[in-house]
Amino acid sequence: MNMQVDYLGLKLAHPIVPGASPFCDNLDQVRRLEDAGAPAIVMHSLFEEQILQEATAHELYREPAEESFSEAASFFPKPQEFVLGPEQYLEQIGRIKAAVNLPVIASLNGSHPGGWVNYAKLIEQAGAAALELNVYFLPSDPAVTGAEVDWRLIEVVRSVKAAVKIPVAVKLSPFYSSLPQLAAQLHDLGADGLIMFNRFYQPDFDVENLEVRARLELSTPAELQMRLHWTAILAGRVPIPLIVSGGVHGPVDVVKAIMAGANAVQVVSCLLKHGPGYLATLLREFRQFMEEQDYRSVEQMRGSLSLKHCPNPDAFERTNYLRTLQMWRA
Repeated sequence: MNMQVDYLGLKLAHPIVPGASPFCDNLDQVRRLEDAGAPAIVMHSLFEEQILQEATAHELYREPAEESFSEAASFFPKPQEFVLGPEQYLEQIGRIKAAVNLPVIASLNGSHPGGWVNYAKLIEQAGAAALELNVYFLPSDPAVTGAEVDWRLIEVVRSVKAAVKIPVAVKLSPFYSSLPQLAAQLHDLGADGLIMFNRFYQPDFDVENLEVRARLELSTPAELQMRLHWTAILAGRVPIPLIVSGGVHGPVDVVKAIMAGANAVQVVSCLLKHGPGYLATLLREFRQFMEEQDYRSVEQMRGSLSLKHCPNPDAFERTNYLRTLQMWRA
């Protein structure tokens, strides 16, 4: 049985990849992931703000609009609040490469085109085998158009692809107005894969103290449906590898993602909850499913439930929407 997959041009032993998490900060945890069968190590993000802070002698980065009120400076985390600064991040790539015999995939997170993307070259020189680009931008200005939001992403990807030779994956938000068209543009720019999706972290309100409180909750399997839906739409219709990230907690979730058309999945929350060793459980039970269902390869399974087999995807989507609404009975 062949479980090997193509992941951003890298040949991996199987499709279950530990995603970006704090595990990469601790070499003992990294070794535990390797022992559990991890085919690669994905580092958490280095942020645009960190790079610009360092470039300006640790002065806080502010957009012109944010400089109009003095409280803006307090919004950004202080440099010491990040576990790894820009220089330490590069050093950690080398330490991980020395600790385990696995490809290291680094990550850059930003929201604006600009000089910070040049750090991608330093990441490549540090030994990263590939790079994730996480362009997280939530427009709050009514004057910002959807086309401008797309343009930001496209320009960042264009700049990074011009700077490095290693594979580059783009981690997308699900909120773009036309994901298929955007995916096609990113493919034309040379993106080596799409990761679906970036999780949208939402703050909560403290109504007694009139404060906004940040909350970070682990994902649940309920988040997988949106990933499956869009993966099934894009797979086979846009020629770019797809990676599902968010909501994958069990072996059946892995199967569903691959049947939707994913080349691989990333798992984070389930590992944070159960520990790095849980990866071995996922892998063993996924392999058992393939054996029981007589699959000879992951490729044989991939895309079997995608919309590429549907003659009229738009009509199917509309019909499925109507049918779903009629299913509820009190």
